[in-house]
Amino acid sequence: MTSFTFDEIHQQPAMWRKELQALLSAKAEISAFMHKYLTPETDVVLTGAGTSAFIGDALAPVMRGPWRNVRAVATTDLITHADCLLDAERPLLLVSFARSGNSPESVGAVNLANKLCKKVAHVYITCNKNGKLAQQAKGQDNILLLQLPEETDDKSLAMTSSFSTMLLTCIMLGNIDTLEKDAEKLENTAKNAEAVIANYENSLKAIAERPFERGVFLGSGALKGIAEECHLKLQELTDGAVVCKFDSFLGFRHGPKAVVNNKSLVAYLMTDDEKTQRYERDLVRQVDGNNKPVAQIIVIAGQKPALDGVNADLIVAMPHGSAETGAYGIVSYVLVGQLLGYYASLAHNLTPDAPSVSGNIHRVVEGVTIYE
Repeated sequence: MTSFTFDEIHQQPAMWRKELQALLSAKAEISAFMHKYLTPETDVVLTGAGTSAFIGDALAPVMRGPWRNVRAVATTDLITHADCLLDAERPLLLVSFARSGNSPESVGAVNLANKLCKKVAHVYITCNKNGKLAQQAKGQDNILLLQLPEETDDKSLAMTSSFSTMLLTCIMLGNIDTLEKDAEKLENTAKNAEAVIANYENSLKAIAERPFERGVFLGSGALKGIAEECHLKLQELTDGAVVCKFDSFLGFRHGPKAVVNNKSLVAYLMTDDEKTQRYERDLVRQVDGNNKPVAQIIVIAGQKPALDGVNADLIVAMPHGSAETGAYGIVSYVLVGQLLGYYASLAHNLTPDAPSVSGNIHRVVEGVTIYE
C-alpha cells in the first residue's frame, strides 16, 4: 500500500523535468523581469520557513555565481528582526519559497519587506496556485510568480517533491539566459535520483528498520543545507522518536560529535571534490574509530571515496558527479534522507502522511500571530 509520501518522493525526477520545460517556455518573460530588477547593487535574500528556509541554506553557497549579493534568511527570523536583517537603502530582491503560500510568516515577511525597503521586487516560487502568495502576485509588476507543477504541492505533512523542485527552480532561474545549456545537467541529476531509488531503496529501508534513536547528517558547503533538510525529514516522519542533528564535517568535531553513540545512525553526504573530501574522509575515519553507531551511510556522487577499513553499512554511489551536474547535483542527495524518514516512520508504526500523533506539527503551521 502506497501513500502520498511514497508517491511524492518517487515522482521527483519527473517533476524536475517538467519544471525545466515550464521555465523554458516562459524564458523571455522571466529573463526580462530578472534583468529589470537584478543589478550589481541588488541584495538577493532567499527566504522561507522550515524546509522552505533550508532551500535557501543549501542554495546560498552555489548562487553567488549568478547572484553576487545573495544570502539566506528564514522568514521566521525576518518577522522578528527585519530591521536588522534588511538594508532599507539598498534594492532588494526577495525570493520566497513556499509550498502552500499560506504560512503566516511567508506573507508577513513579504509585507515587512514592502514596508521597510525603498525599492523591492519579489520572486515567488510556490507549489500552490490558490495560496495567498500566488493570489497576491496577480497584477503586480514587481512580482515574478513561478508556479510549480501542481503535483509538487505535496499532500503529505513532510515536504519532499516541493523541496527539491523549488530548489532546482531557483538554480534554473539563476541561469535563465543560458538554461538550454543546463538541460543535460538537470537530466543527470534526475538520473542520480533514479539511481538512488533503483539501487539503494531496499537497503535504506532495511537500515531504517534498525533500532536507532538518534540520526546525524553531515555535509560540506551546499550539502550542509541538504543535511539540514535530511535531519528534519527523519525527525518529523518519526514524530521525534528519532532525534536528529546536522552539521558540517569540520564543525561536527567541535562538540556536536558527542551525540554519536551505539544507538545512532550517521549519514555522510560527501562531495566528490577532492580538496573538500580530504577533510570529510578524516572525520569519517575518526567517528568509525571512536564510535560504533547502529549504521553508517556514505553518500557520494561520482567516484566512491577511498575509505579502506571504514565499517560503512551502505555506500550510495550516484553515477553522475559534480562535473556533470554542477550546482544541480546537490539535490539528489536528499532522497537518502527522505527514504530513511519514510521507512523509519513505518517502522515506528506511524502513518508517513500524518506522522504527528500529538498534533504538534501540521502541514501548514498554525497558531502564529503576525504583529504590527
